Amino acid sequence: MERAAVFDVDGTLVDTNHLHVTTWWEALRQAGHQVPMHAVHRAIGLGSEDLVAHLLGDDRDKDQDAELSAAHKALYGQYFDRLPALRDAGRLLRRLDHDGWRVVLATSAGGAELSALRRAIDADDSIMATASADDVEEGKPAPEPVEHALELAGVPAENAVFVGDTVWDMKAGSRAGVRCVGVLCGGIPRADLEEAGARAIYDDPAHLLADLGDSFLA
Repeated sequence: MERAAVFDVDGTLVDTNHLHVTTWWEALRQAGHQVPMHAVHRAIGLGSEDLVAHLLGDDRDKDQDAELSAAHKALYGQYFDRLPALRDAGRLLRRLDHDGWRVVLATSAGGAELSALRRAIDADDSIMATASADDVEEGKPAPEPVEHALELAGVPAENAVFVGDTVWDMKAGSRAGVRCVGVLCGGIPRADLEEAGARAIYDDPAHLLADLGDSFLA
């Protein structure tokens, strides 16, 4: 029986959520928007366009969206050479690949950013494919990114597990019909992840790896 282990990347495998918070906050500030960091944090995990809409509302000047996204990308790009993988992230993916899981990444990152994230994880030989937000019409919390990951793996939803760190991840995975596992290393509270659909919660990749035998990924 083929099985798929689908992983979000930012905040799940690589410790980047707070870098995203800071650089989005600065991009918004430079454009004249005063958005509190806690609100930015809760929006991390959405694609750029959806994140801006979530923070600024539908009555914003939408002509500014592309400039905001470009500013965030430029600010965040300064960290590409030192993005820190979360502890045992690469070991977890290599173990799952060894155990016969088809490992797929589901992320809104692409291009140089995705390359930097994969360098940080350092487990390319264990990653079967990557489903990017560029490949779908709607990003998380819509189910399309997870559904696309399952298509790439050639595995039905009932044989898959999705691991993520945000409410948006849990909602996307639940809507795609997969079992959802949450991790707390992205900074989102346990109760919020459970309410959004997480069926199990771990501290980080190292905790999941240590308890792998008793997890949905056994």
